Amino acid sequence: MNKAQLVEKMATGAEVSKAVASRALDVFTDAVSNSLKDGDTVALVDFGTFSVRLRAARTGRNPKTGAEIQIAMATIPSFKPAKTLKDRVNS
Repeated sequence: MNKAQLVEKMATGAEVSKAVASRALDVFTDAVSNSLKDGDTVALVDFGTFSVRLRAARTGRNPKTGAEIQIAMATIPSFKPAKTLKDRVNS
């Protein structure tokens, strides 16, 4: 499902226009992104938790030359699904 399809489902489910649903989705993604940028977590009951975590520095390989390279530590977004979401997907 892409963003346009999600907006269409949201508009239909909430009985609002696609423009309103699109703005709501944009506000949601901005709010989650800004919270993660600030180091906060976003927990949605029965859906899951968005958080940030550190990925350790590691040694990799340049695929073109085969030479070893050092990949720096990075802060990355993470999502942990709630048990309810896992159960819905697996049923």
